[in-house]
Parts: sequence; structure tokens; C-alpha cells
Amino acid sequence: MSDVKKLYVKTYGCQMNVYDSERMVEALGGNGYTVTQTPDDADMILLNTCHIREKAAEKIYSELGRYKGLKAEKPDLKIGVAGCVAQAEGAEIVRRQPMVDLVVGPQSYHKLPAMEQAVKDGVRALDTDFPEEDKFDHLQARPKAKRGPTAFLTVQEGCDKFCAFCVVPYTRGAEVSRPADRVVAEARELVDRGVREITLLGQNVNAYHGHADGLAGLIWALSEITDLARIRFTTSHPNDMDDALIDAHATCPKLMPYLHLPVQSGSDRILKAMNRKHTRDDYFRIIDRLKSARSDILLSGDFIVGFPGETDQDFEDTLDLVRRVGYGQCYSFKYSARPGTPAAERATVPADVADERLQRLQALLSEQQKAAQVAMVGKTTSVLLEKPGRLEGQMVGKSEHLQAVHVTTSDHQIGDIVPVTITEAATNSLAAVPVKS
Repeated sequence: MSDVKKLYVKTYGCQMNVYDSERMVEALGGNGYTVTQTPDDADMILLNTCHIREKAAEKIYSELGRYKGLKAEKPDLKIGVAGCVAQAEGAEIVRRQPMVDLVVGPQSYHKLPAMEQAVKDGVRALDTDFPEEDKFDHLQARPKAKRGPTAFLTVQEGCDKFCAFCVVPYTRGAEVSRPADRVVAEARELVDRGVREITLLGQNVNAYHGHADGLAGLIWALSEITDLARIRFTTSHPNDMDDALIDAHATCPKLMPYLHLPVQSGSDRILKAMNRKHTRDDYFRIIDRLKSARSDILLSGDFIVGFPGETDQDFEDTLDLVRRVGYGQCYSFKYSARPGTPAAERATVPADVADERLQRLQALLSEQQKAAQVAMVGKTTSVLLEKPGRLEGQMVGKSEHLQAVHVTTSDHQIGDIVPVTITEAATNSLAAVPVKS
């Protein structure tokens, strides 16, 4: 058996990267690596990157610059870049940062053990191909160690939508779905290790086709796992929100009443420019059907302001959509060009105008989030306890609606699902006490 070595992983971006980082750690475990929480004592530093936000690549180069001194002190230290920036900028990373030993794209990280061995043999390793083989077929079986009560599980990758602002089709490739039997098997392994709630992940998760009945079919298959109590999924596209999935929200007791359904803009003109392939009325119809199926569903979304060509009226249409839908939480961003995407070549909205619009939108979204939080006071819900709170006699978990809840209790432990009454509301969390039996 090889000597134990220490691996430091820094993860950027979405939940899919969190999942990928876990699998990278597991892959390198076979080469003798265990995780460390600090880069200072690491034998390998691995940055798992995201290319969605503005200046993503430059931020990674800046982060790499911080490790130059450490690399000088420890010549045997291996430094790797993984994920979407690696996919988009692989050769450039190698050129600009000679201290980087390996670069691997998000579809090739099953090759990390062989790449690490190549580096040990004195070869810089670069793999940003879209391999024909399924990486999940080549990853090691997941370890049996006990773990926390919640887990992410990737079921779908890539995207065929080609929104004008998005790099995902170029960095993650075409839409692919994992076979349902393999997803269910991995879910069973997670549940055996103590997981009570699984969030199904995909760049466009409701386009999942690894089950004959799509994502809804997979959800129903997972719901048959006895000790799996909760199921969630993210991120979705309106065009793939089919009847079966909406019905699952009404009829599957393990599917939580929370949905992240990005719309990006409330203007039909901008939606067309974004190549979203749906209209605001399409979105309204989906929301109406969801609320009819599950009246207490909490909605989340994504918005981009200042997209090239956005006028004052386009922005007002977005505010109107937000008011009509009513969100419990949202993510909003000022448009930033991603090189290689169609929108990157278009004239931009002045920065001060985009800033002002973002502030107005975020104020409205914050108002809605606060209202959703306050509306919970006095209500009964269930909370999956995930960790101890900062205060003695307190534990923290998530409600059915994915809200953070601080529960005053000394009679429960991590992994319990506790009926509670909400007593107080803050902007980002709730306070609660267990329901008296």
C-alpha cells in the first residue's frame, strides 16, 4: 500500500462541482491520498473550477499565484486545475502557469489517478477531451464510511440549450444522463452511509432521460428506498418541466415542495435574444400548474440584468414577472460576457445602468424572501437536522422548503427529522421549537 499523502481541494461554483470534488477525492484515495483542510501541509492542491461568473479564469490564475511560494518550498507539491476553467483554458493554463502539474476537464476526472502517476514520472498531464467512455463507469466504488444526512448526486450533465450567455455546452458538452439503475444503486449506498436527503443534480436536470419515464420516473424509483426521506432536484429549464414532473410534486411525498426554475428575464424580447426558447407566458403557465399541484411550493429562480440590448421596458417586464410569480429566494446577477458565447460580441448595457437595475431587482427579491420567511412564523414544518448550532442546546437543519432553521432542542441528533413550530423569522434563517408530542 502506498504512503498516505494529503490532498487539498478547493471547490468553486455550483453543487455539481461539490459532487465532482467528492468523486475526485475518492478517485485519488486509491493513490494513497487523504483530505486536508489546509494547502500548507498538502502533497497535492486541486482547484475544481467554475467558468460561469465574470473573470473566472483570472481568479484562478490569481489563486494559483498564491501557491508559488509554497511550491518553491515544497518542490514535490503537485498542483492541479480541474473543472470548467480547465476545460476552457487548458493549454493556456499550462502556458501561463508552468508550476501547474495537471489540468483535467470535468468529463475526464476519472483519469486523475493515472495523471497523478504521470506527474510522479515527470510528465505534465493535460486532459480536456470529451471521452467516449462514461466516467462514472471508471470511478471507484464509493467508500462505506459514515457521512452527513444530506448528499448531492449527479444524474445528468451537459446542456443542449445553447443560451446565448452560457458556456456550459462548451465546457460540459452535450446532454447525457446516467442510467437509472446506477443512480439508484449509488443512492442506496449513500443511504446506507446515513444520508436521509438526496439532491439530484444536472446542468439541465429535468431533461434527464436515463429512465423510461424521465426525471419523474427516477424520482419515483428513488422514493422506494426505505430510509431515504427526502428528494430534491436542481437546476431545471422551463422547457423540460413536463406533466409527469409537475404531477410528482403533487403526489410523491418524498419530493420536497421547493423548485429552482430559472427564467433569467421577464422580457420576451430579451428571452429571444438569450435563445431561451420560451416566453414569459410559457413560464407563467408552468408556475400556475405547479402552484395548483402543490399550493405550498416555494419557488426560486435566476435572473440576469443588463443583458446586451436590455431596455428600461425590458427591465420593467422582469420586475413585473417577479411580482406576479412571488419567489421565496432567488439569485440575480449583472450580465458578464463569457468569451466564446454568442452574446459576448454584442454591445453591452452601460455599467451604471446595469448596477442600478440589479439593486432594484435585488431589493424586490429580498422583500419577497423576507415575506416568505415571515409567513412561516406559527406554522408547523419538519426539519432535517444537519449540525449543531452555535448556541448550546441548538441544532441547525433545513425545512421542507430548504430554509435554514435553528431548532432549540436537546433531545435530538444529527439525521433526525423533527416536526417543529416556527417561532421567529430572519432574512436567511428561521427559529423553531419541536412540536410537543
